[in-house]
Amino acid sequence: MQQHASNRWFVLAVLFTARVTMAFQFQSVAALSPVYMTVFGVELSDIGFLIGLYLAPGLIFALPGGAIGQRFGDRKVIALGMVLMLIGAGVMFSAQSWEGQIAGRLVAGTGGVLLNVLMTKVVTDHFAGREIATAMGIFINSWPVGIAAALLMLPLVAVAGGLTVALAAVAVSTACGLLLFVVGSRGNPAEAASTAASAAASERLLGVRLAATIIAGVIWGLYNGALAMVFGFGPAMLVERGWSLAAASSTTSVTLWLVAISVPLGGFLADRLGHRDRVLLVGLVVFGLLLLVAPGANNVYLVFILLGLCAGLPAGPIMALPSTVLGPGTRAAGMGVFFTLFYAGVVFAPVIAGHLADRAGTASAAFHFGSALLAACFLTVFVFRALPKPNA
Repeated sequence: MQQHASNRWFVLAVLFTARVTMAFQFQSVAALSPVYMTVFGVELSDIGFLIGLYLAPGLIFALPGGAIGQRFGDRKVIALGMVLMLIGAGVMFSAQSWEGQIAGRLVAGTGGVLLNVLMTKVVTDHFAGREIATAMGIFINSWPVGIAAALLMLPLVAVAGGLTVALAAVAVSTACGLLLFVVGSRGNPAEAASTAASAAASERLLGVRLAATIIAGVIWGLYNGALAMVFGFGPAMLVERGWSLAAASSTTSVTLWLVAISVPLGGFLADRLGHRDRVLLVGLVVFGLLLLVAPGANNVYLVFILLGLCAGLPAGPIMALPSTVLGPGTRAAGMGVFFTLFYAGVVFAPVIAGHLADRAGTASAAFHFGSALLAACFLTVFVFRALPKPNA
């Protein structure tokens, strides 16, 4: 069943809005990291662990995530994921122990996995071959928007009411996201475009298609691991330099708000100019260089602005990579593979960065680690392009 363009864009708007609340919940730990360290007596490595823990269930549930949506319906499973996010937020709000925070984070992250994989699949179903880089740029823009909102709002809430009130705000935002998705997606079934894909699911994800999907997932995981260094350790790095928590978080949030501009811009340029790899590679190089100079820069605020303007450019072109190798019959399995590797990157990168920061005695080490991840990402793009075409 062919979708009208207006319906495609409405579906995208609903998914974008709901996913903002996921990013807001994910970023809550990093935004409140100094408060967490004070309340629970933990270190940067513990914060890095809790940040990455939200995405850890993706190592288990991302692979079957597409098949689960195919079996029970994308809309129902996305709603279930948001319910789990709400339960996890409630546990973290009520828990008085570090172990309780860990448990709530795991539950919320499990829901986030289902939401992330299936929403991305739905966007691909609606836009494959039609402005896919632009659509993906807009969709994934929900991530920096939610993260920037958390960095801007949660420290202020914590200063005014403490950690418990800040965690209550996270739970309320998650509930609002669930309500918006249920109401907004009613009558505009997100799985409409994927029905035909399910019927065509006779292909198997093998050979060059599988290899290309794996490499695309590695690229996305490395890129997001590097991006996590900015919003995961940026506030801590600035606090080390004598900034207040509110100033450090708001400055980092400026970067994420600008990423919210550069992400769709990168997708638009990739589609309009027809040179996706150029946009991708130039963005990676500039992003990596800025991560290297940020810790020692005199004008940190300017560097963070430049980070925001450049860091988002590669996102849309990267997310368009799976659509170039996956057909309707391999899309569900392919997105599972793609996101499993993405989750591996974003789970382990903050943990490794936290240990490196503790060993070096400064959060600046996380920024240097992020630059190294981008260098690996740059090289992996050439590996992807060196593969033969799946249809060849």
